[in-house]
Amino acid sequence: MTRPNLLCLALVFSLAAISATAAADGPVVITHSAVTLSADDVRDVFLGEKQIAGSVKLVPVDNAAAQAAFLTQVIKLDAAKYATTWTKKSFRDGLSPPAVKASDAEVTDFVKRTPGAVGYVNAAPAGGVNVVK
Repeated sequence: MTRPNLLCLALVFSLAAISATAAADGPVVITHSAVTLSADDVRDVFLGEKQIAGSVKLVPVDNAAAQAAFLTQVIKLDAAKYATTWTKKSFRDGLSPPAVKASDAEVTDFVKRTPGAVGYVNAAPAGGVNVVK
């Protein structure tokens, strides 16, 4: 192989490795700056089992751009089971499912300006929110 071809091949493998690492990390859960949650609380928040943190009413928000990975990796449910769970909660407990935002930017903006908000994004935002470890 020629030197330019080798460099191109090395670049392709490097980008693939970076993409795989980023994808393996999974979604990042963020909260409004006044909310503190543990990683163990996240599943309960998004399934409607935990509705208050301290004295703050929690407001979960789903991210259409990261939902499949979030449900699989964090909630451990597929989309159909998640929807069924919320349908049952709506009728049984009168709870509304989390609102759905289209992108990381929309979720980040919503979480920053909504007291009690909890959402998830593909990559941690620069600031203004808490990141759940």
